[in-house]
Amino acid sequence: VMALQRIQSLLQLLLLTLLGLGLVQPCYGQDLMYKRFLRQHVDPQETGGNDNYCNVMMQRRKMTSSNRCKPVNTFIHEDIWSIRNICLTANIQCKNGEMNCHEGVVKITDCRETGSSRAPNCRYRATASTRRVVIACHGNPEVPVHFDR
Repeated sequence: VMALQRIQSLLQLLLLTLLGLGLVQPCYGQDLMYKRFLRQHVDPQETGGNDNYCNVMMQRRKMTSSNRCKPVNTFIHEDIWSIRNICLTANIQCKNGEMNCHEGVVKITDCRETGSSRAPNCRYRATASTRRVVIACHGNPEVPVHFDR
């Protein structure tokens, strides 16, 4: 019985160690790109979908400034592990020709600047849907670093 408990404890320790290794952050530059991706594109708590959501989130996530409104941005409404799992799918070509993109289907809100919008009072039109997205991934383990399309 004692030996069995010891083996069980060792297996639990091994499992925790392996989980820890899976959570190792990528190198510094990719870590910054990953954090930027999270800030600009990930909002798992919300379903988004309306213009006010876009107006608030674009400002809150620092994609507007006193002299510039980011024209288009997509928020993904899935948890980060679901998004990171997209990085495990087959590689496809990115818009820039690189082969580190991956695709998956997620719930999103597209925020598109209205034609009459002027910084710093940026105004956005929201479109909520579930659709295919393409993201670029880097690192080991691979993490999302760029929303391609």
